[in-house]
Amino acid sequence: EVQLQAYGGGLVQAGGSLRLSCAASGFTFDEHFIGWFRQAPGKEREGVSCIGSSRGSTDYEDSVKGRFTISLDSAKNTVYLQMNNLKPEDAATYYCATFCALGISPDQIMPDDFESWGQGTQVTVSS
Repeated sequence: EVQLQAYGGGLVQAGGSLRLSCAASGFTFDEHFIGWFRQAPGKEREGVSCIGSSRGSTDYEDSVKGRFTISLDSAKNTVYLQMNNLKPEDAATYYCATFCALGISPDQIMPDDFESWGQGTQVTVSS
């Protein structure tokens, strides 16, 4: 069974940093795309960042470019999202998944075999 678990969220002041982790079980990141997503209360889920594990290619949603960095540690089977200069509008529950969706609703391109988002990890940014 494929499971991805996002963790590392917390409360941080605006301008601060957090590093989120996405750990996999029953699955290896090799030759897959891994996406970070977030959903704030009352808003739709949106894609934040994406990494192609085979080539290490990365991409970001415009509002986080220059502040967030996605990376992969194959030895630990973990994908990270380093978030710097956090803003109140970054506050959300963050999720990782085995697909990417930047600039498009995740529901529109969600793979047929996608099972669930998991619990996600809460990021709170105080102003």
